[in-house]
Amino acid sequence: MKSRTFEDVEVWRKAHSWVLEIYKFTEAFPKHELFGLTSQLRRAAVSVPANFAEGFKKRGLADKVRFYNIAQGSLEECRYYLILARDLPYGDSSALIIALEEISKMLESYSRSIRTATFV
Repeated sequence: MKSRTFEDVEVWRKAHSWVLEIYKFTEAFPKHELFGLTSQLRRAAVSVPANFAEGFKKRGLADKVRFYNIAQGSLEECRYYLILARDLPYGDSSALIIALEEISKMLESYSRSIRTATFV
């Protein structure tokens, strides 16, 4: 069955749930990080499902793949911020990093299937 909206796609649902967890995680950051690490991590995390959603609706293959690639880049940006949060130490980010890796693999697989599909 072909997905009708981005909300039908499992990788988007996982990424959205992960963003909600990122928001919960950053609530415990020090107040002086509100316009620093808290804001940066949240912005980069939101970019993942947002870019997936934008790419989903693009008609051209190159446009779709470009937005999925931007989402992958945002995941890697988040990986660094989660490492930084761990090392500062603002909290245990290991579960979020594991989820990030799963989303990254799912996104890569989805993107690969789009690139190799003939019906796009």
